Amino acid sequence: MSARTPMTMLMGRLAGVALELALAALLLLFLPPYYVYRFTASFLGSVFPDNVSGKVVLITGASSGIGEHLAYEYAKRGANLALVARREASLREVADNASALGSPSVLVLPADVSKPDDCLKFIDDTVAYFGRLDHLVNNASIWQVCKFEEVEDVSYFRTLMDINFWGHVYPTRYAIPHLKKTHGRIVGVTSNSSYIFIGRNTFYNASKAAALNFYNTLRMELGGDVRITEIVPGVVESEITKGKMLTKEGEMKVDQDERD
Repeated sequence: MSARTPMTMLMGRLAGVALELALAALLLLFLPPYYVYRFTASFLGSVFPDNVSGKVVLITGASSGIGEHLAYEYAKRGANLALVARREASLREVADNASALGSPSVLVLPADVSKPDDCLKFIDDTVAYFGRLDHLVNNASIWQVCKFEEVEDVSYFRTLMDINFWGHVYPTRYAIPHLKKTHGRIVGVTSNSSYIFIGRNTFYNASKAAALNFYNTLRMELGGDVRITEIVPGVVESEITKGKMLTKEGEMKVDQDERD
């Protein structure tokens, strides 16, 4: 067998490159245009990250877990914070920590994201206090563990949908006019449970999938007026992983045995 010449090797490499380009072109041709747009938007977002120093960031579900630690990360970067949750005492502890970490000003806003009037008020109060809104971080969430057939009354789980889905929709609806003025950003914290389905989480999975698709659609509708970032975490240390859940009886409790 004759040895391969440099020219033969070069032609082989060029043929390989041509095949890769052809496959990429076919992928772009048949891939839904939205996913191409989404990839491009994500790439550009990573190249041009926000400078949040001096900006105003409102975070829901800020009294613990992911929301609490997002507040600390924003604080380290010099953002002004509006912190929303139902537990005022816990919020004030987070506010003190955020101030110590570098946030110039922290506003504590006890509220329930499942109530439209509360959402309108905390958006208006934030803008009245700071004069603007740059980032809305929708993070509030509760968990459920039980099989669908074990549920005594499915209406018990309206609360979960009201927080995990509508608790993202209401603040977004009221914040968009303000975010358009600042070319701001909506950050939606969902979950990989929106597409990696786990048994005994029927309503939780559905709520996260609904929120994820809400943000995907809204990104297309808003275009460049308001940017949207989805955070899709897996298992993260929080009250949820410690066993705080909505039970099949429709009650909130901490049950680590049921969690496991």
